[in-house]
Formats: sequence, structure tokens, C-alpha cells
Amino acid sequence: MVQPRPAAPTVKFVDEYCQWYKSLFSDVRSFEAFKYLHVGCVSDLKRKTLPEIAKIVGLDNQQGLHHFLTSSPWDIEKLRILRLELILQVLKGRPIILIIDETGDKKKGNKTDYVKRQYIGNLGKVENGIVAVTAYGVFCGMTFPLLFEVYKPRERLKPGDKYRTKPEIAAILMRKLESMGFNFNLVLADSLYGESGKNFITVLDEFKKNYIVAIRSNHSLKLLPRQHTQYLKWHKFKRVFSDLSSENRFIREIIHGKRSENRYWQITTDREKLPGNTTWYVMSRYPDLTPRDVGNFYGLRTWVEYGLKQSKNELGWADYRLTHYPDIERWWEIVCSSYLMVSLHSEQMQSSVPKSPSKLASHPWWNDKKGWKNILNNLRLIIQPFTLFNLIYPWLTVFPIPQLSLGFSKLQSIIGLTHCTKWLLCA
Repeated sequence: MVQPRPAAPTVKFVDEYCQWYKSLFSDVRSFEAFKYLHVGCVSDLKRKTLPEIAKIVGLDNQQGLHHFLTSSPWDIEKLRILRLELILQVLKGRPIILIIDETGDKKKGNKTDYVKRQYIGNLGKVENGIVAVTAYGVFCGMTFPLLFEVYKPRERLKPGDKYRTKPEIAAILMRKLESMGFNFNLVLADSLYGESGKNFITVLDEFKKNYIVAIRSNHSLKLLPRQHTQYLKWHKFKRVFSDLSSENRFIREIIHGKRSENRYWQITTDREKLPGNTTWYVMSRYPDLTPRDVGNFYGLRTWVEYGLKQSKNELGWADYRLTHYPDIERWWEIVCSSYLMVSLHSEQMQSSVPKSPSKLASHPWWNDKKGWKNILNNLRLIIQPFTLFNLIYPWLTVFPIPQLSLGFSKLQSIIGLTHCTKWLLCA
């Protein structure tokens, strides 16, 4: 019996991460495509299109990558479960903060599945696009993707589809995470979910989870006769951001009738003018929560939302050129897997991931900051020799080095070939 050839290597940290999923792929070419897409997602390509990814990983064309997303017989659900099991192994039962949000992307025409004119949060307006509900985890300030599900508008349902609201989708995602053993001690969400009642809040109450959710300023509550609404005094607190900078904010509790397990808060940057775009109304269920905790916990949702948007833009979440949702879902799952690969290199989640060799930090562009984007930039430095070699090699086969008018030493200075070769050996 002829043994199958081993998969072509890429970069050490990509190969080691992807090895976790190797059993899902029946043939070596599918596994290679899986690795190549991870390299492409974390690369510094401006647009993560399949033709561009094919170039930087040394393929003659994009056909193999396209086949992997559209026809290769791997099971996306098994891949998703393996990814979540890897996160559980890293967390070792430690609690996380769960962020429920949605992400939308503008798409032209109506050929792409589930595209419709609807509110696109990334744009802040109604546009033609596709929207997905997402669940992300936060552990010690580091984010990582958990689950996502596309929102299917009523008008675009296919045979066999069932219409679900976004809060209903979010509730399903939470139930799945709970059943897998994720321990989330706080859930954060915006007003769409905070106002959803039985579709979302009831699930949180069922699981006895702490939560802080946004609500509308005109959020209605039934008061008993002779009850009224009280606005308590303002508390000043420092809103601490992910980069450890801070800004003064104000918060006060609002008591509707009698204080209950659900508490209501108003947060603002200006307690005199209460500007509409920087004033928030929040509902919490979290015993012994101080006003400062409410402000900083809810603020966490804001900077995480910004960070996730930036991260998805960096990894090419919306760069697919696919029209059928099963293919788009595969692409999104690869993006989530690539996102996790970056997150696992953070100090917060390093317990089961080997630390990078210290000599890598000697690179003049190495970044010692701890943010997700800083880690991504460092990983891009590590894969740079691999991608540069693949881009330059076809050119060198046409113009052999001795015939280069620039000369080899000049070529080295332009692409950093000497330094890159050292990196390639240790990365």
C-alpha cells in the first residue's frame, strides 16, 4: 500500500495549529488548502481574495482553494466543534465574558444568499447586505470567536429554512455554548437583545447568568399604583480602555418603583447635556455590582465591538467572492479559526501554546505590546519570508540571479532576504 505524501509545510506556527484539525481531511490536498487559507488570512494582503492568497502561498492558480471551499467533502460542523474544544482545553474551566453582537457587510445585487436591504451595523445605516449574529469570548482582555449564524430575512428564506429573529439566534448560540461546557460569568449585548424579552433575556435567566445589556431610553416598565421612577445621584468614574488609557464618565442608577434583581442605569460623558450619541441606558442582573463596575463592564462591549470589527477587516471576513451560503459559511469558519490562531499566541492564552523563541523579538519591527493586532503584526513578520519567497521564486526562474541587473546583494537589501532566511529557519 502506497503511503500518502506528507502535506507541504508552510510556516511552523501555522502547521502546528492546523495539525489539530488534520483528521477532518481525507486527502492531503484539502489539508494543504486549509493551511494555505490560514496563511492568507493572517497575511498583510489588503484583500484576502483566493487569487491573491494563491500567489503568496506558491500556487499556480486559485482552483484548489476554491474547490476546498465549495466542493471538498469536509464537515464544517466537525471543524467548528474541534475549534471550540481547543478553546475549552485552553480555558480549563475558567470563566469568560460572552459578547453577543452582529456583523453586517454590504453586498451588491441579490444573487448572494440571504442578502437584503437591512440595517448594517458596520455602516450605521440600511444597505443591501448580509448579516450574521456572532458570539465572542473575552478572557483577561483577549478576544476569540465562538459561534456565528447568518440572519435569514423572511423574504430570502429557502425551502427548509425556518425564520428566526436575531435574539432567537443568539439564544440558540448561548444554549449550544452552555451545553458544550463553556463557563461565561457575564453576558454583554446591545439594545436589540436587551429589549427582546423572552427570546433572549429569558434564556439568561434560565441559565442564571449575570448580564449587562443596553436598553432603549424609552424602555417601558409597568409600575404599581403610587410607585414612581427615581433617579439617584451621579457617580463619577474612570472608564478604562483596552490600551489602559482612561476617560471620565458619569453613571447613576434609575429605580422604577421598587429595586429588583434587574437594575437600571444611565451612563454618559456629560451629565448636564446628556448627549444622545454618548449616553447609554443599561439593564443589569449582577449581584453586588458597583456603579463603576457597570460602567467599565458595559464599556468593555464597546471596545470589544471596535476590536472585532478591526480584526475581521484584517482577516478578510467580507472578502469572499461566493454566492451560496454553505460556501460563505466555510469561509467564515476559516476566518474564525485564523482569528483563534492569533489569539492563542497571547500571554493570556499561552498555557497550552509554546512561547515564541526569544530571538524572534530581536527583529526591529517586533512589537512587544499585548493587543490582538500587535500579535497579528508579529505573526505577519514570521510568515513574511514564506510569502516573499513564493512571490519572488517565479520571477527568479525567468531571470536567474546571475543575470539580475540589480545584483544579489541589492536584492537582499530590498526584500531583507538574509534576515528573512534566518527567520524562516526558526519560525
